[in-house]
Amino acid sequence: MTDKRVVVIGVGDDGVRGLSTEVRAVLSSRDVLYGSDRQLSFFPDFPGEKRVFTSPLQAVIEDIKREADKRLVAVLASGDPLFYGIGSTLVKRLGSEQVHIYPHLSSIQLAFARAGLGWQDARIISLHGRDIAGFAQRLHGAALAAVLTDEVNTPGAIANYLLAYQMTEYDAFVAEHLCGDEERTGWYALGELRERSFAPLNVLILHRRPDACAPAFTLGMEDSEFSQRKPDRGLITKREVRVQSLAELRLNKGDVLWDIGACTGSVSIEAILSTPELRVFAVEKNEGDLINLRENQVKFRTDFVAIHAKAPAGLDAFPDPDAVFIGGSGGELGELLRNCASRLREGGRIVVNAATIENLYEAHQTLGALGFNVSVTLIQSARSKPILNLTRFEGMNPVYLVTGWRMDAKEDGHSGD
Repeated sequence: MTDKRVVVIGVGDDGVRGLSTEVRAVLSSRDVLYGSDRQLSFFPDFPGEKRVFTSPLQAVIEDIKREADKRLVAVLASGDPLFYGIGSTLVKRLGSEQVHIYPHLSSIQLAFARAGLGWQDARIISLHGRDIAGFAQRLHGAALAAVLTDEVNTPGAIANYLLAYQMTEYDAFVAEHLCGDEERTGWYALGELRERSFAPLNVLILHRRPDACAPAFTLGMEDSEFSQRKPDRGLITKREVRVQSLAELRLNKGDVLWDIGACTGSVSIEAILSTPELRVFAVEKNEGDLINLRENQVKFRTDFVAIHAKAPAGLDAFPDPDAVFIGGSGGELGELLRNCASRLREGGRIVVNAATIENLYEAHQTLGALGFNVSVTLIQSARSKPILNLTRFEGMNPVYLVTGWRMDAKEDGHSGD
């Protein structure tokens, strides 16, 4: 039996029945018990004081800390308290020397057990209390995944989302009220899932059928793979320029990227495919191009924000960026750069694709005047083209990559040149 001031006890839908003799003894020795209404109802015979979780959670944490200074405290958590639970928060706030964790089987572990699936390679994604935006790229390529749902992101809503992105290779297993008297589990096709309703307490498993496969996407995809404006095909950031631009942006997990003049969305899409946890916000002034962008989002399973506007209009609604890519400026490059620079987070980078020497000059001068280090890369490439039984090279229009980064940003060992 632990002598730590706070114990965090994981419980399932079976309540006290699912606890070991040791954990029951620890619980009965405590002076005050915290938990949700539902969790506290599992312990009607608790001899001490009961306190219900309230919002905000931070206030509850502080209350637990105050009580722990004078009394022994127990806190109830669903399943494993260290798996998207309150356990981690309490250890961080009170210190591991004050908190002892008694884990229960997590809902994820129980769901896979009910489905009869090994889950050592499963991808775990939480949509509980979170926006579903970006779920497509987080799931893509996973043969097996578990999804934590909520009242908005229900199994039916998730099925509708997957079908909208043509991610039809999955079958679904839903486990409700695990270990409780109302436990129910079952397998469903996505089309069936969208028509059904489930208890709020559920776990969704997505299992790729053995006879199905997901499309594979690689860095530097052929330009022809993207839906483009017709008859003016070719209005796209070319593959060679796209790959080099992404290298210059130096994107990291969790970054916010602005894609200005997104056109087909090729830069946004390749950025997300190489960094799935990226958050992308795109602006495109041509409505026809935006339609193509939407088609490409579905094809490449990349869910990001894209609006119809001429930047800098629309940027105010976006979070501050870690990186900005400017593929088109609509003739207002200087104003746009000043707007982006004022919002750019510390250590951020701006990359401009300039096809004319006038835009090259304006980008270089403006970024320099704004206190940025500036480097320029000229990309002048050619692709092979058959001619009768021979091969020749066809040159592509040269593009200048103008990269700017703050002089006071922390250097990471690269010069940027």
